Amino acid sequence: MATNKLALLLAFSLLASVAIGRQSQTQLSRAQQCRLQRLSSSQPSLRIESEGGVTEAWDENEDQFQCAGVAPLRNILQPNSLSLPNFHPAPRLVYIERGQGLLGVNFPGCAETFQSQQSSEGREGGREHEQGRGSSGRDQHQKIRRIRRGDIVALPPGVSHWCFNDGDEELIAVSITDLNNEANQLDQQLRAYYLAGGQPQRGSQGRRGQRGPQGPENFQNILQGFDEELLAEAFNVDREIVRKMQRQDERGLIVKVREGLRMIRPDEREEEERSNGIEETWCTMRLHHNVDDRREAEVYSREGGRLNVVNRNKLPILRYLDLSAEKGHLFPNALYTPHWSMNSHCIVYITRGEAQVQIADHSGQNVMNDRVSQGDMFVVPQFYAATMKAQRNGIEWVSFQTNGLPMRSPVAGYTSVLRAMPVQVIANSYQMSPREAQDLKYNRGRETVLASPRRS
Repeated sequence: MATNKLALLLAFSLLASVAIGRQSQTQLSRAQQCRLQRLSSSQPSLRIESEGGVTEAWDENEDQFQCAGVAPLRNILQPNSLSLPNFHPAPRLVYIERGQGLLGVNFPGCAETFQSQQSSEGREGGREHEQGRGSSGRDQHQKIRRIRRGDIVALPPGVSHWCFNDGDEELIAVSITDLNNEANQLDQQLRAYYLAGGQPQRGSQGRRGQRGPQGPENFQNILQGFDEELLAEAFNVDREIVRKMQRQDERGLIVKVREGLRMIRPDEREEEERSNGIEETWCTMRLHHNVDDRREAEVYSREGGRLNVVNRNKLPILRYLDLSAEKGHLFPNALYTPHWSMNSHCIVYITRGEAQVQIADHSGQNVMNDRVSQGDMFVVPQFYAATMKAQRNGIEWVSFQTNGLPMRSPVAGYTSVLRAMPVQVIANSYQMSPREAQDLKYNRGRETVLASPRRS
């Protein structure tokens, strides 16, 4: 018995050592990726044109995205267009920049508790002897969610999803895929496993007509890799149906819907209900939260701006993805005071306006001093100090953060580190008079990270 106990203890010790070693190795590799000499705003380097829209990808091999361990994407769906079902090996956080649509996220093992009316073509083309089908003319499926402008949408790894633009304007979705997440055991390369469609070689173009870092082979129909007869047996269908499933589809990743989608629409009131997460299960968990509601702003300044945060407390699924987001709005000439993130990288995407951004590293070097505008994206690495000053028309942005409960430490303002220090410590640290130290502590009054323009 003693020998067995000793063996168990040794086994647990070995597993713990392996886990700690793997974690340390991962942390070290991530740290090595963040030796940045220069940061700058970035635009997508790859453009994939499809029948119903465009997929744009930033180069995940850029130093700043390697540091953060993320791969950014922007999908543009035209009205009445469908983003084909796919899944990815790492969690993804999405911001709906414009438009609205229907989102289907299919969790394995969850019941198909909704029914929709099938089209006449679907009813006539089916095989009458199939088992497990719904009642005549009815189609069973999992819940379909309404998404709209301002939504932060969480997509778990390995879960198939699709999106349909049923609005009158383009649906623009900007996202980051967290390649460093422990759920991804492959590598630091963006992949999307499509269940239909796929991207032909001709459709992928870099900025100068060259293929970008993510080639078309990273966005293909995985069903093409199976034997036709095997799939026909698996689905119990004719081989002609399988040929349609495996067809090299010239329409691309986003397709036009010609017959319309006759599905049950989500109850708008139900979608807006708040949940404390206690009664939520994997199958019923809320996947999105809107950040455009001014009433929910965590930080508000009458002359400075506002910040809306979506973390794991507001959207409980984020505790499993370990991601969060922040929507910011700076009024004209206002200032996002110098601060650093204590536990996450920040990937910032500009949605409107212009601002001057400055970032400093641990050596006191200015690694970024750029004017940013709509469509730009840049990374603020963990512990790097950053500040942003809006131009005359103000600025709005969304920031994706690699922690489910991010924390920032401001340098100036009511909740800043200097405000928390004694006057004498400040005076001796900067070789200034107590009066000057007093001004440094209190001249911003009760303003926090968002400060109004300076007055003479």
